[in-house]
Amino acid sequence: MDIVYIEDLRIETIIGIFDWERKQKQTVSLDLQMATDISAAAASEDIEKTLDYKSISKRISSFIQQSEFLLIETMAQKTAELVLEEFAVPWLRLRVGKPGAVTGAKDVGVIIERGTKP
Repeated sequence: MDIVYIEDLRIETIIGIFDWERKQKQTVSLDLQMATDISAAAASEDIEKTLDYKSISKRISSFIQQSEFLLIETMAQKTAELVLEEFAVPWLRLRVGKPGAVTGAKDVGVIIERGTKP
């Protein structure tokens, strides 16, 4: 199993349960690891034969910017579903962080795994 990853993708969005959070965009940070087989892409140097991390990043960014979630757990689940379905990824690990949400902590968030490891 090979992994294509995206690290520290920062997106501005409405996230949170408090009234002020429903009015003010905050930054979320995502790390994404996706199972794939890179051998065909490596042999051919054809982007169509691999996971295009730029396309995935743009799609995730667009989705999250246009959404409003109360919980990062919901954001993580919906984002994982999007990647699994739209990009035919068999397995992924996704970290969603909310930097600055807790005084004294650099970051807080969730890490989820979805799909089946090849």
